[in-house]
Amino acid sequence: MKSKFNKHAYFKNRELSWLDFNGRVLEEARDAENPLLERVNFLGITQSNVDEFFMVRVASLNKMYSVGIKTTDASGMTPKQQIDAINALEQEMVVKRYNTFNRSLLPQLEKNDIKIIKPNQADAAQYRFLQRYFNDELYPVLTPLADDSSRPFPFISNNSLNLAIRIQETANHENKRFATVRIPEIFGRLIKIPHAANTFVLIEEIIKEFLSSLFTGYRVSEAATYRVIRDMDLDVAEEDTSDLLREVQKQLKKREHGNVMRLEIESTMSKHLSKRLIQTLNVDQSAVYRINGPVDLTFLKKLSGKVDGHDDLRYQPYRSFVEPKLSEGHNIFAAIRQQDFLMQHPYDSFNSVVRFIEQAALDANVLAIKMTLYRVSGNSPIIKYLGLAAQHGKQVTVLVEVKARFDEENNVRWAKQLEKMGCHVIYGLVGLKTHCKMALVIRRDEDGIRRYMHLGTGNYNDVTANFYTDMGILTANIDMGIDASNIFNMLSGYAKPPYFHKLHISPNKIRDFINRKIDDEILHAQNDQPAEIRMKMNSLSDQQIIAKLYQASAAGVKIKLIVRGICCLKTDIPGISENIEVHSIVGRFLEHSRIYYFYNQGNQDIYLSSADMMTRNLDRRVELLFPALQADIKAKIISIFDLLWQDNIKTRALHDDHFARIDRRGLAPLNSQEFFVAEAVKKNHLLLEHRRQAKKQATVFQPMMHHESSLNPNKDSQEE
Repeated sequence: MKSKFNKHAYFKNRELSWLDFNGRVLEEARDAENPLLERVNFLGITQSNVDEFFMVRVASLNKMYSVGIKTTDASGMTPKQQIDAINALEQEMVVKRYNTFNRSLLPQLEKNDIKIIKPNQADAAQYRFLQRYFNDELYPVLTPLADDSSRPFPFISNNSLNLAIRIQETANHENKRFATVRIPEIFGRLIKIPHAANTFVLIEEIIKEFLSSLFTGYRVSEAATYRVIRDMDLDVAEEDTSDLLREVQKQLKKREHGNVMRLEIESTMSKHLSKRLIQTLNVDQSAVYRINGPVDLTFLKKLSGKVDGHDDLRYQPYRSFVEPKLSEGHNIFAAIRQQDFLMQHPYDSFNSVVRFIEQAALDANVLAIKMTLYRVSGNSPIIKYLGLAAQHGKQVTVLVEVKARFDEENNVRWAKQLEKMGCHVIYGLVGLKTHCKMALVIRRDEDGIRRYMHLGTGNYNDVTANFYTDMGILTANIDMGIDASNIFNMLSGYAKPPYFHKLHISPNKIRDFINRKIDDEILHAQNDQPAEIRMKMNSLSDQQIIAKLYQASAAGVKIKLIVRGICCLKTDIPGISENIEVHSIVGRFLEHSRIYYFYNQGNQDIYLSSADMMTRNLDRRVELLFPALQADIKAKIISIFDLLWQDNIKTRALHDDHFARIDRRGLAPLNSQEFFVAEAVKKNHLLLEHRRQAKKQATVFQPMMHHESSLNPNKDSQEE
């Protein structure tokens, strides 16, 4: 039975699927219905996305290829075939990105008097400013590095912007020399010209214009920008976790010297100069990208923040909703004792989660706080409150995942800071990243010790919580509390709980649980009972889970999947995936929440999770899957999924292995993310109105009461 659903033809290659996802992000940059400055931001995001992809995924494939691995992935491709296919597709994407920049976004920006000019387009006053800026600010910092027999070509660090330069002696035109100059990052990429509304020059263009100042006695015959992307994947030995922090720090220093995965060169660079660069950096021709515009478009993510005015070219701001019982001045623990609370960020404010930790830190009845941290912001209030709790004498245990990719340095810093503040810091299990998101507060209530928890799908990062959609539950459920304690004991000590009551944890256990739930739906379908599965996740790439979903589809189970990014499953395969529909939503917010729903003969079992259906999440990480138990929360999650499913503006539907926009003819337009924003605005308005009315009633003149009613002035309100 297994082999029937595991044919190579049934699987899309993981890496090519990721590139397709980045193509959907690019479509948002090309979509004229999006505000202009947001389109610019989307284009910058496509660049930073693909940079990280090459630093990690392509780097991993290159390592496999370099040691002669020829085994194939689920789609039947070898590492070398994947590398070649990635570069071929990304070459097309680069052309599309720069066409979007040059032909669409730049002209639209200029129409709105937002200009990115070159020095030769500046007027006399602007040109004088650029010259002064170069002489006063840039010149003292720049270091020209020769490339000749006595001074070898310098090391070019990952993601740095550089100028490749050809010069010749003014007295000897035949004697050509080579040099390189690194563009300093400290100044930022976009230099704003004063007294010229929203007019910018890229820093490398200023340096190019006045480059001859660095080479007195020589004439600069050519200067062109280039950038390398290197292997940045950490390779950490974990035999002894007590040395893990030291090992991560050591690998961070080594990482800068990884092999070159991609070389980007300005399209104006001569063949002579580009050949020298390619040979010196030892780059395969297929990984050389000629760029028709500014190398590295990530600067576009900063443009909106530098533009004055033009609010009409941005998404309209709104205020996230705060449940009154979780707001400032209210006892969060008293509220959670009464009921569970579901939060859907960013529409529901992440401040409620921060406040949960803050109250735990300050509450005299709280005995201990235990928490996992995967990624936190640079100035995290949660770190501050954890430190405060420790200083107040509470037992604070924090698991900091120092191997969280590209947050390693930040997390090492926080780990040391937490230890200084008196917290007990642990680094998880050998060989596994701890990716689950949970906070456990142990409190002495009037009736005994009680556990309060926050379980979430996203990181405890107060910054990204404003533009990632995530879900979290605050609960004091007894069984879940016991499970959470056991998980922390497992992470910090040697505990091996024989079973969990309500929570499911990876490695392996989430996979086993999902398989069992799919098997149940298959059995119901085979017995001619209604059977349905709904899942929402970031990525679906695990071969075994996909094969199991194919098996369910073939048995007649109706399956709806919302997959933001990688999707290795294919639809429309006769007899295999005819009952599977897949949607992908790319919009204003990054869809990050994970929902797993099983019809279960009408019981409608619903789970939230930190885990995607990816092999690494299921087998190589500590992940958490937790149930929604309260009836109103279950209904709310179902309504959220249904609304996302009905989205017809930001949704693409999967046909075979390609996503395409939904045919909106005859449908009322629905943008699910904007709907949730409008809902938050409406709830805020109603709350404000309710408070106004309450205040108004409190200040209304009260007439003298009859002596009978004066015996019980609160009689009416008690009946309410």
